[in-house]
Amino acid sequence: MEILKTTLLGLFFGTFGTTLGGIIGVVIQKHSNKFLSFILAFASGLMMAVICFDLLPEALGISNIINVIIGTIIGIIAMIFCDLLVEKKFSLNEKFKDNRNNLLKTGIIVSIGLAIHNFPEGLAIGSGFEASLRLGLSLAIAICLHDIPEGISMAVPMKNGGMKISKIIFYVVLSGITTGIGAFFGSIIGSISQQVIAICLSFAAGAMLYIVSRRINSRI
Repeated sequence: MEILKTTLLGLFFGTFGTTLGGIIGVVIQKHSNKFLSFILAFASGLMMAVICFDLLPEALGISNIINVIIGTIIGIIAMIFCDLLVEKKFSLNEKFKDNRNNLLKTGIIVSIGLAIHNFPEGLAIGSGFEASLRLGLSLAIAICLHDIPEGISMAVPMKNGGMKISKIIFYVVLSGITTGIGAFFGSIIGSISQQVIAICLSFAAGAMLYIVSRRINSRI
């Protein structure tokens, strides 16, 4: 029963952030860079606070530093692998990005990338709830806020490419479902032992640290 609750919470927060971003993307005609930067900075600050004051202290409290370091490194490597997979398998030729057809492809590629990235984020939520309700909710809210600008980045090229709003929202919601799937597996894995929970939490810290640093670099 607890696993089902965790899965539903991961599904809700994962789809809510991207869906809200998708709605903003199709409703607002002009998107201010300051607005997007503010959301990214706010979400990044919140995620860093969760990493420093929740995830790592919680992991160190139930395990040793070696497991925490291993989990953090695995989390970073996993996110690097996700980025490489998206860039190599689903990249577009830059000179064709102004074409309407390729704008649609761009939006679909972004949605695939988000779906891939949302799975380890779901793992973080699932293992976080296994550690404590407060930690799980902190992670879920931080990830939800982080997904808003990503939903916008998915919806805008789809809209400019001529896709119907109903289809855009459908794809945006679909990309967030993997968060629920990740939360399901994170809850199962985290229930094995305290050591596994610690590794999962540090994995989440590494993944979120990579996400924050990459988003900051992309705005510089």
